[in-house]
Amino acid sequence: MPDSLVAYRIDKAIRFDGVLDEPAWQQAMHISNFTQVEPNQDQPATERTEVAVVYTETALYIGIWCYYKDPETIVAKFLERDFDVEADDIVAIGISPFNDKRTGYAFAVNANGARADGLIEGIEDISLDWNGVWDAMVKRNTEGWFAEIYIPFSTLQYRQSGANGWGIQFQRQILHNNEIVRWQGWNRNYNFENMSQAGTLVGLENIRGKLRLELKPYALLGVTKEKDIKADGTHKLGIDINKNLLSTLKLNLTVNTDFAQVESDRIQTNLSRFSLFYPEKREFFLEGANNYSFSLGGPNNLFYSRRIGINDANEQVPILGGARVFGKAGKTNIGFLSIQTREKGETPSTNYSMLRLRQDVGRQSNVGVIMTSVQRDGYSNLVFGADAVYETSEFMKNKNLTIGGMFFGSHDSNVDDERNIGYRFYADYPNDLVDIYTSTTYVPENFIPGMGFTFRKDYRNYVSFFRFTPRWFTSLGVRKMNFMPWRLFLYQDAATGTVESWEYGVRPLGFELQSGESFQLNFNFEYDHPDRDFELGDGLVIPAGEYNMRNFSAEVQTFSGRRLAGQMEFSVGTFYTGNIQSLGTELTLNVNKHLNLSSEWQYNHVALPEGDIFSHELSGRAVYAFTPRLNASIFAQWNSEEDFIGYNFRMHWIPRIGSDFYLVFNQGYDEQLRFKRLRETSSGVKLVWRIAI
Repeated sequence: MPDSLVAYRIDKAIRFDGVLDEPAWQQAMHISNFTQVEPNQDQPATERTEVAVVYTETALYIGIWCYYKDPETIVAKFLERDFDVEADDIVAIGISPFNDKRTGYAFAVNANGARADGLIEGIEDISLDWNGVWDAMVKRNTEGWFAEIYIPFSTLQYRQSGANGWGIQFQRQILHNNEIVRWQGWNRNYNFENMSQAGTLVGLENIRGKLRLELKPYALLGVTKEKDIKADGTHKLGIDINKNLLSTLKLNLTVNTDFAQVESDRIQTNLSRFSLFYPEKREFFLEGANNYSFSLGGPNNLFYSRRIGINDANEQVPILGGARVFGKAGKTNIGFLSIQTREKGETPSTNYSMLRLRQDVGRQSNVGVIMTSVQRDGYSNLVFGADAVYETSEFMKNKNLTIGGMFFGSHDSNVDDERNIGYRFYADYPNDLVDIYTSTTYVPENFIPGMGFTFRKDYRNYVSFFRFTPRWFTSLGVRKMNFMPWRLFLYQDAATGTVESWEYGVRPLGFELQSGESFQLNFNFEYDHPDRDFELGDGLVIPAGEYNMRNFSAEVQTFSGRRLAGQMEFSVGTFYTGNIQSLGTELTLNVNKHLNLSSEWQYNHVALPEGDIFSHELSGRAVYAFTPRLNASIFAQWNSEEDFIGYNFRMHWIPRIGSDFYLVFNQGYDEQLRFKRLRETSSGVKLVWRIAI
């Protein structure tokens, strides 16, 4: 069975219409050896799939034949860009131009021609926030659906010498029987994004990215009105300039950057005494994000891009300009950034700079360093670190294993240079039957991550979990069981060693059905020892002291491939000086390929001797896709704890691939006044036009 695919050279571009009838598609090499990952590993796919690749000097074309015995069973609910790839029949493509067994690009297309893409950042890590310049055309008939995918070489970073070929992987999702098939690496221990298991694309010769320089000027017109402040008109001009320093290394310059088109954050309710984490949504910081990461576990990271251009009140801070360099030079992964923000209110003009280097070692491992800098009048913060990661997908022949360690420290003008050096060590065994993880982290009291994010400060942390998923009761319709004998988080005061909190969880029962439904039953035991009083909300205060808490939760989820799908989680237990009941629900409805609706509701009832807290987080989203290049969406939310009601309307049109037009309207109200007083409102139109030279 072939594990290499030969790309076929053509002299001129094919007719890009989704109809695979040109002679080049017949002359090119076809692969069809797809094998099941689920539900029956190692068995042939139940539906036939063929793939061929042709290319010109400047672009790659991928032809895909997805046959169906019964085309009426095709599941294709979405038409918009960046659709839910787990809820549709799709073909996903992983491309690793460096063939470094670590990283790559992911592209997916469904039977409606909807597109989604992302960056492959590790054996379990894929970021779906990147948007590349590429296109797809799809046709359906009585035999199935068929796709042509166009990827300019300028979209990818690659070595000019491709003698060793590119890593490439194909995966098809067939939802009418909940089936996943893959070209290579179909062992269940390996995810699609594990590029160490990819096949090889060979035959690419004398290619070039047509792009020498990419200019993306933008124009923005808008109006902003805040409570008790006169409306303010906004007009901005700015530009992003992208240039390939090497075919593997990209320079990005930005001037007068603005992110008015980004959808509003969902406001979260905080029932803890620690910081909340909000993910990055701004595309400028998402491209090449893995080149900057230095993870301390979970969302904790020495680089958190939302420190730049967003203040502590979650308000935008104007960006004057800056530069980024990211990509690869030889076996060295490079991430450099320097951004200057403008003064806003009490926030002075600030420079944020960083350098992250990682050197590939062996087949999948690496070593690296990081330095970050935050500089403003009267304040300076420097952070430095070094890490090493051993990673293999061939442990005991076909198992994944990762072992890593790092040291990091800081120099901050506001604290003493002592107790400022921390560390983290971890081991991960992420496999299908057994998944074990353990780590220890030390963050001392004078370590200040100026450009980073940590939930807590001044702590020692120990984490361990064990997940066991045997394939039992398959004759009864069970795909796999899901047990978790333990999940432990423990925090100590870094200086004294006093236990601040711990959480122990056990899952005695969990399972996923062949039909896609799943169920989990969990028990959690918690200890918390706040050394000072803290406010929980509505003026209710939790006194300092020691608290032992326990709760029970049950979660049920339906198959995401259905037109109506959802999940619900209910939990009940003790909570500090009282009790808590929580209910979380999610619901999605596919009306047709144009219109999709979704909603989320999180309800908490905290009963304390001092009083009760009833909190609601309710949000809904409606997306109407006219075509794969034009959609409109509205996102509305209500958070009773924050006394906030708001909505965000966003229309996105792609006049041509790489250029964007946005129409955005935001409005927020004080919830207690029931829409009678605006908290904030803003509207704007933004045009970003791509010019490739």
